Amino acid sequence: MLIASTLNKQTLSRAFCLSAAAFFCCASTNAWALFNDDDARKAILDLRKSVATAQLELQSQIDKLKSENAELRGKIENIEKQGEDISKSQKTYYQDLDSRLGNFEPRTITIEGISGVVQPAEKSAYDDALKAFQNGNLKKADSEFSAFITKFPKSPYVPLAMFWGGNSKYANKDYKAAMTQLQSLIARYPNHPRIPAAMLTLGNCQLEMGNKAAAKRTFIEIVAQYPDTDTAKDAQRLIAATK
Repeated sequence: MLIASTLNKQTLSRAFCLSAAAFFCCASTNAWALFNDDDARKAILDLRKSVATAQLELQSQIDKLKSENAELRGKIENIEKQGEDISKSQKTYYQDLDSRLGNFEPRTITIEGISGVVQPAEKSAYDDALKAFQNGNLKKADSEFSAFITKFPKSPYVPLAMFWGGNSKYANKDYKAAMTQLQSLIARYPNHPRIPAAMLTLGNCQLEMGNKAAAKRTFIEIVAQYPDTDTAKDAQRLIAATK
């Protein structure tokens, strides 16, 4: 804004000078007629030189102002970019800080429909037990899931710990313990999304223990309560094994 104002003032000033010069130039014809002598000729020539010099100076100043304006614009763009970089850096910093604090502070989360406050050590303990199960270390998984349930009885991970712990016991052929844990899961969390799969494992435990009648009832209940699901299809196939 300041540069533009200065440029306008200087341009108007120079334009006035040029207009005046042009007037005198136009009047020079009459001057030649009235004063046909060396002094008049020299005065007109000097005036023309002054006009030409003024034009060159004006153009030079315009070019200088344009250059300064471009330089200033570049500085402003650089400052704006630095501001954006600082803003991004601060955002990354606070996100990292929030993530670090999350490793030390409890958080309220919802896991498969179950909400609760989770301690940092709690999440780590559950993950370690699940990793052991996924790696096929079933005895370790069973032990760690049981320890987790005892240590964090109000954790939103408890239904999952009970589910995977029951499956660990089933895989370890501890069918009675598996049935007890799975029945407890079904009773405490009847609407949990893992219930159909828990019932299927329960039915398989009953089959392994030779109680075909109980297994059949369990499989039929799955088909009735959860039709059009993959678990119901598996239960339907297993009903044939109870005959």
